[in-house]
Amino acid sequence: MTSRGGPMGIHVTLLLALLALAGCGTTSSNSGNIKSAKVHTELAGLYFERGQYGVALDEIEQALNADRNYAQAYNVRGLVHMSLREDEQAEEDFKKSLSLDRNDSDAHNNYGWFLCQRDREKESIPHFMAALKDPLYRTPARAFLNAGVCSRKMGNNKDAREFLQRALVAQPGMPQALLAMAEINFSDGDYSAAKQYFTKYSRSSDNLTADQLWLAVRISRKTGDRDAEASYGLQLRKRFPDARETELMMSGK
Repeated sequence: MTSRGGPMGIHVTLLLALLALAGCGTTSSNSGNIKSAKVHTELAGLYFERGQYGVALDEIEQALNADRNYAQAYNVRGLVHMSLREDEQAEEDFKKSLSLDRNDSDAHNNYGWFLCQRDREKESIPHFMAALKDPLYRTPARAFLNAGVCSRKMGNNKDAREFLQRALVAQPGMPQALLAMAEINFSDGDYSAAKQYFTKYSRSSDNLTADQLWLAVRISRKTGDRDAEASYGLQLRKRFPDARETELMMSGK
């Protein structure tokens, strides 16, 4: 689980099933407490993805009442606090989660992303690498992507390119990695490669942002594709007439 982007969709059937489990009486045994903590933490994760942060925090409280040492509960609560810009609490939770389970790849990835978003990119990379040490980690592409994005924020395009390429090996066609590679190649002056990556990215996105359209216009200019430049430029003017990117395009920048 990561905190990138807006709330993701939720499977209603799964939510109802978890609610039913959470409503069942738990035993006094340790296994019963752990099961209750797990169910409430999963519910918290689902509510977090929906942007229902208050409900998510309530579920985490119930999880920790069942088991104060359930590492994932602190990990999810860290994500909630991060989204609420409660940075001190978020960092405390991520650290607590990792103190209870230092090999948790999700917690390493989430804490790394928190550090990167708070302009502590250099501290973030080791956490992404720690996440990737687990050969059974389910989403290595996400950690490679995050490492690439954060390396680029540090101005290290060489490492960023390598991380992003590995993200695309782990998940071919990953949209965020394709876009990032287009941006890096454009900034490095490899306009042909930038065009290839952006073309692949645009096939997976129906609604390009103003920033993405402006990138497409500039790539098209550099590669001499006047038809594409005109098409992207028209979209930018029509959909974002007051955007800074439109102003830059109209001024010939």
